[in-house]
Amino acid sequence: MKGFTLIEALIGVAIFIVITVSVYQAFTMVMQAVSLSRQKIIAIALADEQFEIIRNLPYTDVGIVGGIPSGKILHSQTLIRDNISFTVITTIRNIDDPFDGTIGGVPNDLSPADYKLVELETSCSSCLNFQPIRFTSQVAPRGLETASTNGALFIQVFDGMGQPVQGADVHIENNQAIPPIIIDDVTNNDGMLQIVDAPPGVEVYEITVSKSGYSTDCTYLTGDPENPNPLKPHATVALQQLTQISFAIDKTSTLNVSTVNQTCSSISNIDFSLKGSKLIGTNPDVLKYDAAHTTNGSGQKTISNLEWDKYNFLLTDTAYDLAGAIPLSPFVLNPNINQDVKLIVELKNPKAFLVTVKDAGTKLPVSDANVQLTGTDYDLTLTTGRGFLRQTDWSGGSGQEDFTDSTKYFSSDGNLETANPVGELRLRKVFDQYEPLGYLISSTFDTGSVSNFHQIIWQPQDQPIEAGLDSVKFQIATNNDKASWDFLGSDGTSNTFYTLVNPMINPIHNNDRYLRYKVFLQTTDSDFTPNVAEIAITFTSFCVPPGQVFFTGLTSGDYDLTISKSGYQIFNDTITISNNWQQYEALLVPET
Repeated sequence: MKGFTLIEALIGVAIFIVITVSVYQAFTMVMQAVSLSRQKIIAIALADEQFEIIRNLPYTDVGIVGGIPSGKILHSQTLIRDNISFTVITTIRNIDDPFDGTIGGVPNDLSPADYKLVELETSCSSCLNFQPIRFTSQVAPRGLETASTNGALFIQVFDGMGQPVQGADVHIENNQAIPPIIIDDVTNNDGMLQIVDAPPGVEVYEITVSKSGYSTDCTYLTGDPENPNPLKPHATVALQQLTQISFAIDKTSTLNVSTVNQTCSSISNIDFSLKGSKLIGTNPDVLKYDAAHTTNGSGQKTISNLEWDKYNFLLTDTAYDLAGAIPLSPFVLNPNINQDVKLIVELKNPKAFLVTVKDAGTKLPVSDANVQLTGTDYDLTLTTGRGFLRQTDWSGGSGQEDFTDSTKYFSSDGNLETANPVGELRLRKVFDQYEPLGYLISSTFDTGSVSNFHQIIWQPQDQPIEAGLDSVKFQIATNNDKASWDFLGSDGTSNTFYTLVNPMINPIHNNDRYLRYKVFLQTTDSDFTPNVAEIAITFTSFCVPPGQVFFTGLTSGDYDLTISKSGYQIFNDTITISNNWQQYEALLVPET
């Protein structure tokens, strides 16, 4: 007779283990179900016991210690039965039955506390899979009701859309009552909590409304030094009168703030303030939200649990100014969203002016509007929604791959002067004669994201007539890999150049991130040289705010502001610059 092989023995053991584990799991589940059933039976018996105690109390004693109605029953109790610890939460409310009218209604019920509704919630935190059990019952007085010496407090809770909020937590305190009244309850399906037969008092009921994942709304103490004249003071209850007060809460949102420059490079440790627009007090105005923040070493700041509101950003940093925001500030933060915000910052220089251009009807930002600011020794035109890459100094020399040092470049043919004088490009002079041709290739500019490129602009535009036609011209190379540099001209081929006649960049470069320019200087008369003092390239990207431009290097004084865009009436205004940073909003009216 043959025995079992090792494999057969292992398979047999495995099958035995599977069957044994399955049987054990089934047994465990049965025992858990039996235990849970036993716990529920004990909880039901415990609730019956509490109801029996309540039924045997005098009607005037059926209430919560320190609550409304006031009585001898504790709001929360921990009771042990069969060595199991249960928590019993008791809630008792006065009910205004419509049979004889309601307080504040027709007819007006001056004794609205017709009967009491008792709710018991029994829970067991140490019990596995035990769900709280709730029971309700009504308790009515034996005799006829008498005239009330109290009033009523109705609390209505809405969300941001004006819809009732069910199950909102309402905390009420009246510390002037003896004993003090403390109520913790929730709103019903209509977002309402009705406190009937509340003792009268002027601004004595402190109310806070909240809900998990929601914002908070509350009443405030009149005369508080930080908010002396609250819009929603503590509630007043008058004799035989109904006081109804509304609160607004909704799901909170999160802001992910990043501080960057216009080429999406992170700028770290930027101080800013975030202010809402909702007021909780007037004379003086007191904002519900007004807080200071600082981005971290990566230029990031996450602000959680924000209430829906219209928020505004202001930079409080000592080194940087706010050059724009995406989305535009102020902006509306809706409930229950995760919102990304980019704050575009630039170094202070020394007075700055941020202009936001919007459509007068829609209030939406207007891109591609020409904004001209002119003053004494100042005349600059910028285009909304466009950033610019700029270089004004090449004296640092060649050999720089990426544009990190603003005085350096990548390479040249050696026929240009880059530091004689500093801040200019000129043809090199040899034996009192200028070289006939020279070129220079810039370092790599990084826009920070895929971009569209619009114009190449250089100064001065007037060149010596003796140098010949198109003595300054350019080609551009763009890519997304920082490797393939094909310099192209205005028709998108290497056979043409950008000149003053055609400075618009060919759309073949759109949707690229990295850029280099190649500048050519040439002369037909060796006694004359063209020169370049500034090169700028405009672009749009994820970090260029729409509808905004930012002017820097201003001095105190009056400036003329002119804004033009096809399809709109020309906008003119006179601006007085007096602060180190100012902002201005212009509304363009469409042409009729």
